[in-house]
Amino acid sequence: MFDHDYVSFPELTNSQLENLGLSSPHIQITEDFVAFVVKVHDGDTVTLRVDFRDFDFPLRLLNIDSPELSEGGDRSRDWLKGEIEGKVVDVLIDKSNRVGKYGRLLGTILANGYDVAQTQIHLGLAVPFGEKKASEVPSFGQLMQEVEI
Repeated sequence: MFDHDYVSFPELTNSQLENLGLSSPHIQITEDFVAFVVKVHDGDTVTLRVDFRDFDFPLRLLNIDSPELSEGGDRSRDWLKGEIEGKVVDVLIDKSNRVGKYGRLLGTILANGYDVAQTQIHLGLAVPFGEKKASEVPSFGQLMQEVEI
């Protein structure tokens, strides 16, 4: 039998669903749903509340990267708070990409019919996922690791 820490990692990946799905103490999210946004943590992570679970859980916005709070991400967080915190939103789930590397549910949030993540990109508050590091200048040490001497 497999052990899984459902408190720290409530979401199961698709492969874990095959092995552990029936042992989960709560419903695993595999379909779109409606949720109440309890809290906005930063520009790409929120806490949600739904009526089919007895606990609040994190969701990371799919396909964007916002700056870390220590890197000026407060603008992105504050904008997102104003748009969705304390409101009911639609959450769209990509069945092939449901859970991120830190065990958070991934999804697209629609507020008043628009994709908040795409709006953040348009406003310059976030970049498409994977492009965050592309704009950084590598350090001398990083360059030396990439070059064979």
